[in-house]
Amino acid sequence: MYKKAVSLLAGFGLVLAGVTQVLANAPANTPRVTQELVAPPHLPKHDQVAKGPAKIVAVRLEAQEKLMQVSPDGTKWWALTFNGTVPGPLIVAHEGDWVELTLVNPKSNTMAHNLDFHAATGSLGGAGLDLVQPGEEVVLTWKALKAGVFVYHCAPGGTMIPFHNSSGMNGAIMILPRAGLKDAKGKPWKYDRGYYVGEQDLYLPKDANGKYKQYAQPLEGMADMLELGKGLIPTHVVFNGAVGALTGKNALTANVGEKVLFIHSQANRDSRPHLIGGHADLVWQGGSFNDVPSTNYETWFIPGGSAGAAGYQFLMPGLYVYLSHNLLEAVLLGAAAHMTVEGKWDNNIMEQTKKPGPITMDH
Repeated sequence: MYKKAVSLLAGFGLVLAGVTQVLANAPANTPRVTQELVAPPHLPKHDQVAKGPAKIVAVRLEAQEKLMQVSPDGTKWWALTFNGTVPGPLIVAHEGDWVELTLVNPKSNTMAHNLDFHAATGSLGGAGLDLVQPGEEVVLTWKALKAGVFVYHCAPGGTMIPFHNSSGMNGAIMILPRAGLKDAKGKPWKYDRGYYVGEQDLYLPKDANGKYKQYAQPLEGMADMLELGKGLIPTHVVFNGAVGALTGKNALTANVGEKVLFIHSQANRDSRPHLIGGHADLVWQGGSFNDVPSTNYETWFIPGGSAGAAGYQFLMPGLYVYLSHNLLEAVLLGAAAHMTVEGKWDNNIMEQTKKPGPITMDH
């Protein structure tokens, strides 16, 4: 494994010198829990306020290379995924816990995979210690020293890094403060629901006739995709793996009065989340939960290669649109989701005081 770390560092253009391999082993009596990961946009079952001492939170991620449909016109792409979804599942732990990752690379896969946790400290976020070839698995344990929301992604070295990330191989982890979240006045803030939105930019090559190319396996399209990606103009910008993945029957839901935590990640490009018809009551800038959250944002910012968090209490029922407020990307490329909120309308907040009709001159 140490030799793999050296090779991987070389792939980043780095030199390893005088580095001692240190494993983040928890004390022998540390409680261990297995977290059952779920497909985004949902969050795994978890406590918002930590109960008892720090724990080992064990999770299992499997690298899956699979064809996925990205748009209603039937366009498909070779997605590189963790647990079969784009983004990968959200992981939740508390500050001071240890995260025990079992990373599995099935024999049927065509490439090596690993995982860089932006939340982790040391050895490229773990990427220097968890590289696995097809038919291998590895266990990596690391201590959560920083509270917040963070990206994780595959980082096998060299050009494989942008290829795997642009192919969907990323997700997020939320490290909660042990006492839970606090609002701008330092009071406890608990969410009734949480949703994870993973934004993905795709670069899908077309043939001479303007049709999207199809490939027999992921590596076959790598050169074409990276060449197209150099222009930094995506063909699709989607939430949770496909155009419309979070609309219609898959729309996010809530009730009037509920507080909702939105977690948003983008492994490659900047994003500007916005909730049409609502706001962000609280925004944890850069996803940092130990900082005082900002208040009352119309649009908040997610720098490329990061995750962020925002909280909002819904006051009115109806259809909301959660999107990236680059409206060209939202409307034309797919970066939009719907939110359906049930409850009683409040005319004190909004009312149509005159119905549409002919223009009159007596104004």
